Amino acid sequence: MAKGYWVSVYPAISDPEALAAYDKLAGPAVQAGGGRTLSRIPSRGGRVVAHEAGITQRVVLIEFDSFEQAVAAYESEAYQKALVALPDGVERDFRIIEGID
Repeated sequence: MAKGYWVSVYPAISDPEALAAYDKLAGPAVQAGGGRTLSRIPSRGGRVVAHEAGITQRVVLIEFDSFEQAVAAYESEAYQKALVALPDGVERDFRIIEGID
């Protein structure tokens, strides 16, 4: 069975403190849904080398055991509550993708 992934890219964050409040709710919701954070760049001390456009914006990669599990975690009540806390000043490109089996 192919794994599922959440990929989030944040082109603009105008209120980092409000984003931290979302993170506090989203982290436990993701873990409860079976997700494992693989990377959170550039925060948490991660390194990035940007090519082409040279953009080093925040990128979060979370792995689930299956695509269906990734979708269910997003649709969970706990994660939906976290989304309410996502501040208006945050521009986010979010997608759920299926890995290659």
